[in-house]
Order: sequence, then structure tokens, then C-alpha cells
Amino acid sequence: MSGHSKWATTKHKKAAIDAKRGKLFAKLIKNIEVAARTGGGDPTGNPTLYDAIQKAKKSSVPNNNIDNAVKRGSGATAGGADWETITYEGYAPGGVAILIECLTDNRNRAAAEVRTALTRNGGQLGDPGSVAYVFDRKGVVVVPKGDKSEDDILEIVLDAGADEVNDLGESFEIISEATDFVAVRKAVQDAGIDYDSAEASWVPNLQVPLDLEGAKKMIRVIEALEDSDDVQDVFANGDIPDDVLAQLDAED
Repeated sequence: MSGHSKWATTKHKKAAIDAKRGKLFAKLIKNIEVAARTGGGDPTGNPTLYDAIQKAKKSSVPNNNIDNAVKRGSGATAGGADWETITYEGYAPGGVAILIECLTDNRNRAAAEVRTALTRNGGQLGDPGSVAYVFDRKGVVVVPKGDKSEDDILEIVLDAGADEVNDLGESFEIISEATDFVAVRKAVQDAGIDYDSAEASWVPNLQVPLDLEGAKKMIRVIEALEDSDDVQDVFANGDIPDDVLAQLDAED
């Protein structure tokens, strides 16, 4: 898969230990609340809630915080906010397409923060539909390599609906249709493999290759967007080649 995917995976691993841990925790808790409100507070019958809880646990969110979020979302206790999901579209410098998923209780604030993050970093907000066609909704499960080969993983997940397995260096990325995502994740678990991450995601079907400067500009935009409490996820179609990724790592 692309260097961008490798960069995103590396970034995901660092997320739980970076200086913004509190901000990350708040976003994961918000996800749990919304999932519980939408599909009920029992994770065994609510796959979206199950995955939101697992994502929070893998980022070291305390169990007490998780339990309280489920109770607020399901109505078992008071205090849950009225979260609204909004998706914005825009561009980073160099024509990189950006999809921004927000979960907010203030639509005007979210729109202002997204616009500011983009424009201050050389990007711009786009009209609805301007970049959405560049992305497909897919299931993405990332598993550590361990002693498994790419063929081993493919054999485990193929019957569950996986479309492809990509080598990310230290891990494998399993791509499926979003509707097959839960079955693929379950196949991985049934095989006794502890996955690194599992979620429905927006995967680019068209990518823009980036040099070092272009990669830095895209990352700057993404980090500015993610700094907003209202922004849950940011997806971009910039492709960072391996040699550029190595340069970025060397500068960190």
C-alpha cells in the first residue's frame, strides 16, 4: 500500500503516547457515546460500539471512562451531549483531497475551526461533493506481522469478504467493503490474532504523489485539523513514497 498508509499507521501507534493524549481520549469517549446512543449499550449486539470500545482500550483509555461513556450514551445515566456528525471536504496544498469527519454539539464552531485550520495552512474548504468521489468507504483492519505471511493472512480473511492484504512494513493492512468489515475483524480474532486497529475508513481510490515539502504541507494541515475538539477523523489522498517517509522519520 502507499507510503501515506504507512505514515498513518505509524501516527496511529504514536497517538496514545503523544502530548495530546487527553484530546485523543475525549474524541474516543465521544465515539463511544454516539455508538451507544445509536445502537444501544450492549457491545455484543452493537458492533459499532464494540469497535469504539476496542479502539479506546488500545489507546489506553481507562475502563471507568469507557463505562461511563456507554452509560451516558445509552441513557443509563444523564449528561450525554447531543452530538451531530458532519463531514466537510477540502484541499491541502498541492491539490491533496481532504475529508474531515466532525462530531460536534455546535455546527457553527466546527465549521469555523475547520475553515481556519485549512486556510491558515495553505488549504481551502471545498463544496459538498468536491472531493468525496476520490474516497470509498472501506473496512480497514491492521494486524501485526508476527509469524504470519501475507498469504497466511489472506487465507484467514478471504472467506470473510476481504478484498486485499497490503504489506505496511511491520504490519499488514486488510481492506474490505465496509459491509464486510465486522466479519473480517471477527475472522482475525477467531484466528487468535490481536489486531492493532479495526475501523470503517475512507480509503482514496486516486492518490497524489508527494515530495518532502508536499508531505510536510499535507501533514501540517491534517495536524491542524485534528487539533480541533470537533474533528474526529481526517482522511487525505496524498501518497508519501517510502524514501520521503524515511526523510520525515529522520527529521522527527
